[in-house]
Amino acid sequence: MNQSQPETITLDMMRQSLHSAIICDALDSIGLTNQSPRKELLPMTVEEVVVGRCKTSLWADMYHSDPSPYELELKAVDSINADEVFIAAASGSMRSGIWGELLSTAVKHRGCTGAIIDGAVRDVRQMRAMPFPVWAVGTSPYDSKDRQRIIDIDVPVEIGGVLFSSGDLVFADVDGIAVVPQKVETEVIQLAWKKVHEENTFRDSIKAGMSATEAFAKYGIL
Repeated sequence: MNQSQPETITLDMMRQSLHSAIICDALDSIGLTNQSPRKELLPMTVEEVVVGRCKTSLWADMYHSDPSPYELELKAVDSINADEVFIAAASGSMRSGIWGELLSTAVKHRGCTGAIIDGAVRDVRQMRAMPFPVWAVGTSPYDSKDRQRIIDIDVPVEIGGVLFSSGDLVFADVDGIAVVPQKVETEVIQLAWKKVHEENTFRDSIKAGMSATEAFAKYGIL
């Protein structure tokens, strides 16, 4: 195997070289064409590429006094592991800000690399100062108590028509979010690694004076 295509590609190597668009291209190439949520999830705090394994949570709106507020929320936060990304499937609800500074502090301390919230967040200024990477639909100053709660953790969840399962690899950046099922992870990452380095060669050829048509004919990528 040549130098640009290592046998093992670590998470740190992925963070340095890969991104959501190249991952989607690799997924497309093996017939997985629905792995990026078709909804606007905005980077609220940073613009870096975040890579990690999904830690899923399923949320529901509520309209009564909660006898055990935050119970599963705290369990989920305390069970997160290093290099995981917290996934909150809240159906895009804007009923409250279900994620904020304190939860970010707790999971960051445990090595969590970011959070993807299909709903609203709060404490954006404080999370930017940390800094902690968060993607969300929008913001709300309301606390989640008696408004929303986690009803399950580590179950498959759906966001924007895409299934996220705990342990799946997820990439998030300013372009969007892409999730890689574990069963195809090795193949997809190898394909993405190969393509990103071929794109570098394509780009260098264009800069050296080759036309885009000539470069495409030679390398077969775009």
